[in-house]
Amino acid sequence: MHIFYAKGLTAAQPLYTMDEPTSKYCIRVLRMEKGNKVLLADGLGNKYEAAIVDDNRKKCVLSVASVTVMPAPPCSLHIAIAFTKNVSRMEWFLEKAVEIGVTHITPLLTARTEREKFKAERFENILVSAMLQSQQFYIPVLAEPTSFDKVVGVPFSQRFIAHCLPERKTHLLDAAKPGADAMILIGPEGDFSPEEIAVALAAGFEPVSLGNTRLRTETAGMVAATLLAGVNR
Repeated sequence: MHIFYAKGLTAAQPLYTMDEPTSKYCIRVLRMEKGNKVLLADGLGNKYEAAIVDDNRKKCVLSVASVTVMPAPPCSLHIAIAFTKNVSRMEWFLEKAVEIGVTHITPLLTARTEREKFKAERFENILVSAMLQSQQFYIPVLAEPTSFDKVVGVPFSQRFIAHCLPERKTHLLDAAKPGADAMILIGPEGDFSPEEIAVALAAGFEPVSLGNTRLRTETAGMVAATLLAGVNR
């Protein structure tokens, strides 16, 4: 069955009305009609089974038959990443992060971050689309842009920083422990400043390597997410 996003839907609601864009896609593009069954996801882990009772192209109404709470991700996987000036590259990262299974994403403000307008609504739409495409029921938490100093103070079972300075580092795949929450800091183009790296290390972050080549910011984020998710599979 097709899966649609139902923001704000609760188990107590017997009926749910799709917004106009979703209604048009469901009825006009997918050619669904009264009686057809669909799945709804609220992004909070609930899977609703529903049937169309009014196939209006602008306000499609569904009757909710049942709700199932889907298993939550086994661990919290938090990527704190410095967004690049090229917004399309970060949109690509957001999409892939959802598909991989990242649970939290924090846009990181560093000394070398090229600050651009944070398009919250656009980014949320990307997260929702990726969740539905990958047939998941949890949307990652996307924080507001946050300063480096504030993120460094967040407690986590495992905390890593990926940087490019030539010092002794453990490969992330060897450093990460299965079954534990993890946060990793991914720097901007030009890397973290030496002062930021020193602050993170003093706060208990473990320096890690993502491989033998220098990666773009969004690629580093995807590689880190893939390695951390793989450890917990």
